Amino acid sequence: MARVLTPQAEDFPRWYQDILAKAELAENGPVRGTMVIRPYGYALWERMQAEVDARIKAAGARNAYFPLFIPESYLKKEAEHVEGFSPELAVVTIGGGKELEEPVVVRPTSETIINASFAKWVQSYRDLPLLINQWANVVRWEMRPRLFLRTSEFLWQEGHTAHATSDDARAYAQRILRDVYQDFMVDVLALPVIVGRKTARERFAGATNTMTLELMTGDGKALQMGTSHELGQNFAKAFGIEFLAPSSQREFAWQTSWGTSTRMVGGLIMGHGDDSGLRVPPRLAPTQVAVVLVKAEAGEAAAAIAGSLRDIGVRVELDDRADVPFGRRAVDWELKGVPIRVEVGPRDLAEGNVTLVRRIPGTKTPTALAAVADAVRVALVEDQTALYAEAERKRDARISDAGTIDDVIEAVGAGGWARMPWADLGPEGEAKLAERAVTVRCLVRADGSLPATGDEPDVIAYCAKAY
Repeated sequence: MARVLTPQAEDFPRWYQDILAKAELAENGPVRGTMVIRPYGYALWERMQAEVDARIKAAGARNAYFPLFIPESYLKKEAEHVEGFSPELAVVTIGGGKELEEPVVVRPTSETIINASFAKWVQSYRDLPLLINQWANVVRWEMRPRLFLRTSEFLWQEGHTAHATSDDARAYAQRILRDVYQDFMVDVLALPVIVGRKTARERFAGATNTMTLELMTGDGKALQMGTSHELGQNFAKAFGIEFLAPSSQREFAWQTSWGTSTRMVGGLIMGHGDDSGLRVPPRLAPTQVAVVLVKAEAGEAAAAIAGSLRDIGVRVELDDRADVPFGRRAVDWELKGVPIRVEVGPRDLAEGNVTLVRRIPGTKTPTALAAVADAVRVALVEDQTALYAEAERKRDARISDAGTIDDVIEAVGAGGWARMPWADLGPEGEAKLAERAVTVRCLVRADGSLPATGDEPDVIAYCAKAY
């Protein structure tokens, strides 16, 4: 049989494009840099969205919605912010056939328009903390688009909060980072992410501190999976977000913002995929089990098995397309990375069995009909754990300790990441690495915790090429 995907080792970018097409995840839109997310790709995003949304709400934030169009003057109120986003802006100058009095920007992020509302809503310390989240699309005009990773329009959530003190804002930004993002990425996506602090060079425009979650992809590059920012009082001063403190003094609020996007779908593909296609963690999978009919005469038994699995809370799809060759359907389920296939054919049924195919370990086992539900339940738990352990093992094997800039460049050139003491690298070394398209992805303490500043002793810099 002809190969379905380009092997990763032969051409990783081509392999990625093949998966997008063959697993029916997404395709390019008619405008350069846009994408059409196909139903299976969107089902993955919906599962991600539901899991992240539940965690955001557990952290006390509430969902709202703000306009897509932002007055250009709003972005100019915070100088560093507008400077950081200017190259990516899409600006509307004509509406209804007439030139607009003031151009409007298509939302690249919503700090400015949300803070205009915060300025009206916050009057007293009793109004704080104000914790708001938005699920929306944003537009950042992308010069080098790649589906899910970098597109001119993408889907995301963006959280925006206002607090009475800097300590409260800092604690909340870290809570989102750990309890929402890291918990989701580790426990649901089964992806081992490095959590750290961005350098000043890599910090979000307008923030005083940016914290990040960095994933190693299958080709040894880095993918930023989410960020949480401390904004200080920069936007509060620009937009007049003041409150009456218990001391009867008027003070500016302290703020945070944080976000994840459809880039996580790309991370899922690049973090777990193999030469047979996607491998989707059971906790995330829209379809955890595909019950696949081998021949039409086994249809009644296949439907009964699917029903029994639904009854115990498993997300099941019955594939009873007897008019489509079985081999083709099996390959399709492999490509989509569904964790388990239960193959139901008359020959196995005559012996009281079905075949249990596990995508993650790649095993195929005859299983008694009476034992299917228990076997599926156990396999889903085991395979979630195994997928994370495999990803962590592969990542750690490709991280090298470096003593010099040349060591960093050599390690990254060999297809991995490098760790180096930040005190030895510093901003000057970071600039030299940037000339070779290598970035400092984040700064981490030796014990894995977040440094309060980049100037702390014994801080480690993780360096890599990035998507």
